[in-house]
Amino acid sequence: MIQSIKWTDRQFKFDFPVGVYPWIIERLRGTPARVEELVRMLPPGILTKRINDKWSIQESIGHLSKVEILHDGRIDDFLAKKATLRPADMENKLTEAADFNSKAIADILKSFRTLRMKLVERLERLDDALVARPSHHPRLDIPMRPVDMAYFIAEHDDFHIAAVTRLARALM
Repeated sequence: MIQSIKWTDRQFKFDFPVGVYPWIIERLRGTPARVEELVRMLPPGILTKRINDKWSIQESIGHLSKVEILHDGRIDDFLAKKATLRPADMENKLTEAADFNSKAIADILKSFRTLRMKLVERLERLDDALVARPSHHPRLDIPMRPVDMAYFIAEHDDFHIAAVTRLARALM
């Protein structure tokens, strides 16, 4: 099986046209449904299990809801025309503190769906000029436009969905 690279090892080149923004928004809008479908097909007993001290399925899904706070803040940064976007919490303190394994999966999924739909609504309200205006991404050390941020979020979603799928296969 192909070994997945670490998220933080990913390199990005944001050179696509702003015109792909509506497509990327649709990817973001569809993530909660994809996650819900994936979890629906899994036996409940594996949702909180860890392998090699990596996040469980519930923790991975819960993490997606916790990073929505960062994405929402970065929209504020773009609206304020800040030169540099706020940094991510690379230690994932919010995810670790949330104790997602003690929560009901239905509550985790509902929270993620609610937060994601709010994010999609905010992204859809951005005007064309702002969607194309870059700010500096601190970890990647490259310019990032809102269209790029939306793509970055969608790729992050897929990274965690793939991790959940791999974990589920290993546990079943």
